[in-house]
Amino acid sequence: MDAFVAEVKKIPPVTRFLSISLISVTGTVLMKLVSPYKVLFHHSLVSGARGFEVWRLWSSFFLGSGGLSFIFEIIMLYRTGNELESGPYLRKSSDFAFQLVIACAAIIVTSVPLSSTLFFRPLLLCLVYLSSQLAPPGAQTSLYGLITIPVKYFPFALLGMDLLSGGPRAAALALPGAVIGHLWWWGVFGSEPGGRGGTMAQYGRAPRWLARWFGETSGSGANAGSVRATGSGVHVIPPRARAEEGAPTTHGHRWGPGQRLGNN
Repeated sequence: MDAFVAEVKKIPPVTRFLSISLISVTGTVLMKLVSPYKVLFHHSLVSGARGFEVWRLWSSFFLGSGGLSFIFEIIMLYRTGNELESGPYLRKSSDFAFQLVIACAAIIVTSVPLSSTLFFRPLLLCLVYLSSQLAPPGAQTSLYGLITIPVKYFPFALLGMDLLSGGPRAAALALPGAVIGHLWWWGVFGSEPGGRGGTMAQYGRAPRWLARWFGETSGSGANAGSVRATGSGVHVIPPRARAEEGAPTTHGHRWGPGQRLGNN
């Protein structure tokens, strides 16, 4: 058990929170320990008109599908969150968490005309869209292990899957996630190739108290200018000072200093 807990703690904090929340909410509903009605979002039940059930602001984002689709959703959420938190948000989990909260609030607002009560699909699509835009040019991904497509088309493939499986309304309910994901990418990272930082990048930095809570220093923030596309994904190039302190800049194997030829 201790070994399992140790492995879980190795997962980046925001990704760990997202994954555990999805398993907890969906798992308890699938096992019929909690009624689905108790986790749905309804404005009157949150605002105080008919109650003050604020947990619905959290639970409504983590009720996924049932059956085999739930397994794919867990894997997709974990992989996408981990790629972001180990790449452009490396050592800046506080910024990721802060921007994610803003994105979730925007998803709720943009979903009002659709009378949506669940927001997991928009949340997943939002993260997938952001990750796909930060992926290296020409990067490929697998769609449920069936076909390989360019990463930049992956969010639209997910929308197509929602359209086929749930009809036009299912696709419409997920669409706000793609819109917010695009605004997130454009506002924080910018749309220029290579990225120079978006116009809203400075407003996406976490407050000092949140950065301290994550054990980080505030002020540097995630920046598209520090993102480099490589063959294995999106990696952050830390400032020179951090590199001199011995902070790792890649995720590859360390081959060691080696030896000069001819020495015995």
